[in-house]
Amino acid sequence: MFGLGTQELLIILVLVMVIFGAGKLPQVGGALGKGIRNFKSGLKEEPLEEAQRVDDSAEKKV
Repeated sequence: MFGLGTQELLIILVLVMVIFGAGKLPQVGGALGKGIRNFKSGLKEEPLEEAQRVDDSAEKKV
């Protein structure tokens, strides 16, 4: 996983806890999860559908 070992992950976790505090950690994790989920769904969306929507809206304006 990106060449990160256990020690590196623990150091990152401690830094995140110091920066955000233990109380904000669940909120930060939730926001990160939502961001990753939106990114993945955006990648799965077919570009042809988007192009078709743009063409349909252009035809309506004319």
